[in-house]
Formats: sequence, structure tokens, C-alpha cells
Amino acid sequence: MLMAGWGGKGATRLINHAQETYGGSFHADLLAQYIHYVESAEMVSERRVVANNYMLAANSSLVTLYGILAATRFGTVWLALLPFAGFFVALTWHKVIRFYRNLNKAKFEVIHELEVMTPAAPYRYEWEKAGGSKSKGYRLLSCSGDWIPLVFMLLYLVLFAVGVMPVILRYAT
Repeated sequence: MLMAGWGGKGATRLINHAQETYGGSFHADLLAQYIHYVESAEMVSERRVVANNYMLAANSSLVTLYGILAATRFGTVWLALLPFAGFFVALTWHKVIRFYRNLNKAKFEVIHELEVMTPAAPYRYEWEKAGGSKSKGYRLLSCSGDWIPLVFMLLYLVLFAVGVMPVILRYAT
């Protein structure tokens, strides 16, 4: 009964109890859960920023260390191993970005479903006003984060080739 009025098939999975059987605090409890859920979506975004900052610092440190080692000609083995390790750090970063994107997408889908049951739907309205996923600005911004780890991965492949080349040339002659 209650779910039919709210129309979304996702709402039947989202709401455990009908208002009639839940009691008088249904709307207050629903609003409290909505507020808590929006806060959890914001925390995911904050964790994503922290993870990106950490991974950027780790990759920058590895590239800097490679530069120092290359300038001092200290340990050709490290000039091959460092980019190899860095490639996997950048690959992990890429996977972390995709994980947080998928998690945030799911959280906002739930928020949109919850908004069906509230008097206003500010997140859905904002999303529609911004053009949704068809917005070029949104796609550009969300995809730009994907390219950074890929650029580091490409850089590490080049650095690996540069680091391994002297070893190959030494044993080839």
C-alpha cells in the first residue's frame, strides 16, 4: 500500500516497514536516516579526497626518488625496480578511484530513492539542473581523475624502459 504510492520499485527494497505498521515516528525516523545517509555519502567523498592525496604523494615520492637515483647513478637495479613498484601503486590508485566512484554512485541512487518519500528532492533536482550524467562538465571532471593514475602508469613504463636499457646494453655487448 505505502510503497505503491511512492512508485519506485527500488523503494520496496529500501523501506522495511510500511508507515501504517511502523508507528507515529515513521516520518521523523525516515528523515533522521536520510540525514545520516547523506552525511555518509559526504564522508565517502572526503575519504576519496584523502586517498587521492595519499596516492598522489606516494607516486610523486617514487618519481622524485627515481630522479635522485638516476642523477647519482646509484644502483641500476633500483632504476628498474622503482618504476615496476610505482606502476602497481598507480594501478591500485586507479582501482581506488573506480571503487569510490561506484560507491558514491550507489549512495546517491539510494539518496534519490529516499527523496521520493520526502517533501523535497534537492539532490535529484540539482542533478537534473546540472544536466545529470550527460553534462559535459560533469563527465570532464569525473573522468579527469581517472587519467592521473594512467599518466603515472605510462610514466612508470617509460622510466622502467629507461632504467632497464643500460642493463640490457651492458649484457648485450
